[in-house]
Amino acid sequence: MNGPNSRSTSYAVASLVDGYLEWMAVRQYSEDHRGARRKELRHFSEYAAERNVTRIHDVSRAFVERYQRHLFYYRKKNGKPLGPTTQYQRICSVKMFLKWAARQHIIDVNPAADIDMPRLPMKLPREVLTPREAELVLIQPDVKELLGVRDRAMLEVLYSTGMRRKELANLLIHDVNQERGTVMVREGKGKRDRVVPIGNRALEWIEKYITETRGHLVVEPDSKFLFLSTTGEAFHPDYLTRMVRQYILQADVGKKGSCHIFRHTMATAMLENGADIRFIQAILGHAKPETTSIYTRVSITKLKEIHTATHPAGRPIEEKPVQPGEGTAAELLEDLAEEAISDEG
Repeated sequence: MNGPNSRSTSYAVASLVDGYLEWMAVRQYSEDHRGARRKELRHFSEYAAERNVTRIHDVSRAFVERYQRHLFYYRKKNGKPLGPTTQYQRICSVKMFLKWAARQHIIDVNPAADIDMPRLPMKLPREVLTPREAELVLIQPDVKELLGVRDRAMLEVLYSTGMRRKELANLLIHDVNQERGTVMVREGKGKRDRVVPIGNRALEWIEKYITETRGHLVVEPDSKFLFLSTTGEAFHPDYLTRMVRQYILQADVGKKGSCHIFRHTMATAMLENGADIRFIQAILGHAKPETTSIYTRVSITKLKEIHTATHPAGRPIEEKPVQPGEGTAAELLEDLAEEAISDEG
């Protein structure tokens, strides 16, 4: 795509989108990330084509602003508008695409570089479980049944580690270190690996599941994924969402949620019990400079100690009002709220 920048060599928008997605693939962006970007840019290229804006040099700042207004006024088949997050993501994808085109010297400048982005509502979700409510959800699976043991083990892992649903689905058997009390999370968000602490109770349920259930679910050759569906395969993240949502409804705690509610609940409880914000960010895998550098200063043993001291599982249950916190604590909870939207919709 590199080459002299002139009107005579102006590329078609649609073909450039394909080139941009190939560039992302070569640089190891995740399939989910590329899929989302493909979908968002398809909307833009179709909008442009309908208005005879087919060449990249015809995409101006004014045109991107018109597209932004189009997203605001657009109504879906059910008559509802696009949510603020959807509008934000579609404009953001256009900005990143045009930024790439400028860096490849396909266009002189990114016409969307200083476009004002839609404001996102940063409300903290009300659906954060108290420790007692979390325990009620955990006991919903019927552990007299083989699949109940599996489901209980998965809920315990979500609650203990705060990992994302896709990270849970991708766990391999050997990722769990029973002796050290840790779990290796491979290729989390941004394709970053991390080692996180896991509580003794969750480890006990994993051991029970491996001993009593997993062998009945294996279809040879063994995929080596820790948690298996009834077909012997790894779970699709959407299935995990439906499963956890059903158990939360079944617990009748008056709250709604799915996998991410345990991530948010764990972080909130550890904050209330005195854990340093940086340690929680390290466990959650938040990509911030202060989080990344903590691994160079703090061993997993220290993280394990902090996790054991502040995670509500295994501690006497004390009902406290959930407080959003101040400063960086509030920012952590806001990050989790925004993450829940993008991760589970």
